[in-house]
Amino acid sequence: MSYLNQPDYVRYVCNCGSLKPISKIYFCRHCSKIRCGYCVCQEVDSHYCPNCMESLPSSEVRLKKNKCSNCFECPCCFQTLSTRAGHVPLRVAPPEGEDAKDVKTTPKKVYYLFCSLCRWTSRDAGIPDQSVATGGWPEQENPHINRINALIDYHKILGYIEKQQREKKKFRPKRLYMQMAMFTMTSAMMRKRIGLPSEPPMHSQSTDEPPPAIASEEVEELPAEIFTESVDITKITTLEQRLQHPEVQAEKVNELRPQHRQFLVKISQRCRVCEHSLSKPDLCPQSTKFKIQLAAFYYVPEVRIVTCEPLRPGKSSELLLKFCNPTQHQTQVTLLPLDTPVIPTVTVASEKEEFEEEDAQQESESPNLLPSIVRQVPIVEEVKPVKISANADLVLPHSPLILPPRDDAAEYDDTGDTNNFQDDPKLVIWRKGNKAVIKLHVTPNENIQESGSDSVIVGFVMQYGYVNTITTLEHKAPQKLDLQVKLFLSVGNIVGTA
Repeated sequence: MSYLNQPDYVRYVCNCGSLKPISKIYFCRHCSKIRCGYCVCQEVDSHYCPNCMESLPSSEVRLKKNKCSNCFECPCCFQTLSTRAGHVPLRVAPPEGEDAKDVKTTPKKVYYLFCSLCRWTSRDAGIPDQSVATGGWPEQENPHINRINALIDYHKILGYIEKQQREKKKFRPKRLYMQMAMFTMTSAMMRKRIGLPSEPPMHSQSTDEPPPAIASEEVEELPAEIFTESVDITKITTLEQRLQHPEVQAEKVNELRPQHRQFLVKISQRCRVCEHSLSKPDLCPQSTKFKIQLAAFYYVPEVRIVTCEPLRPGKSSELLLKFCNPTQHQTQVTLLPLDTPVIPTVTVASEKEEFEEEDAQQESESPNLLPSIVRQVPIVEEVKPVKISANADLVLPHSPLILPPRDDAAEYDDTGDTNNFQDDPKLVIWRKGNKAVIKLHVTPNENIQESGSDSVIVGFVMQYGYVNTITTLEHKAPQKLDLQVKLFLSVGNIVGTA
């Protein structure tokens, strides 16, 4: 994988025109194309708490407002709070007839919230200690809760009325009502028999619109002490702390209250064209494995820059590139110039036309058939123009480069390369396992300094062999395909004229 702490020196051109490193792109085995973050759609698989690792379904998460009921975060530094135990003296009243001086004090165990990072405690906010460690902490009520509940109830009623109107437009079986009228059946029973939803008691629900919010021009005046007293920044909340609790937005630090920990989600990526999964994690929160992980560095040869001689305008410099084959099949890599015509593949426009023709054919065969809700028109990213351009000439080899399949045991084998390839010694200078280093020559343009760009960029089209092991009805045996991908490399900066 490319280094995450360095700039992206080697970038691959996605089918949508975006430039991404190999660590940030996917490879769709069904389309045999590269997909970046703009070419995939994300789906939420599961919700979990990052502290207690509790996993809940989406329905319960929605009821809990996407917050964990057991874990709290610090209102000052937003770290997870821990429960600490303490003791407070508890006075025991003496029996009747004894002197009040003989009152005994016994320690009582209590619990409070504590932040191990900023040392904030629930006692600083005036929250009373609890007798049990499982919870029961008092929560701060939203001052606008009545207004919010009224708006939610009103929009729920509007949504149900719109749903009823859509159902009535779709289904109007008048004849069935007349046939059912011959029998002694209620309207609810008839609607249930013909498959329509039962009507709710709308008369019992109020459809009155809540009063709209009215903006007021009157603003509370600032207190007189704000101009005379000195400001203590340590006692005033920051903007981040206020936005963490937007319904209250406390102005002073002692008014902050602990907030429930928000749930995190595990997402899966899906190709927007063929709608197949490209990345799907395990549903268990404790697991870091993936059920499906079609990252590009598992299928596309990786290119790295080893070294490059000092670059000067009009002078040839030596460039060493390292190629790595991540697949379990032998592949052949051929470097082609940037203006090479791309291998004919299914484009975005042709894919849309194909789906439209199939939909038109289905409508012509069965005009009364309702449109399917499962099969949808794919949403794809439009092709973007590549703004970067090469400002140096690269001498490409005429012979292809053969890379053997990946062997994990070869990484620890020091006996040397066991593959006997008849490589050109002027091209291949090092080879081990599924890796090989080739030598190329770069000549920057003469006007590279006049254009104001000191970074030397070269590009080429890499054609590589790919074995598709997915079995289909048409092709049950593995297919061997020749795929192409365009690359742009930032090989260095101009050091000056000789």
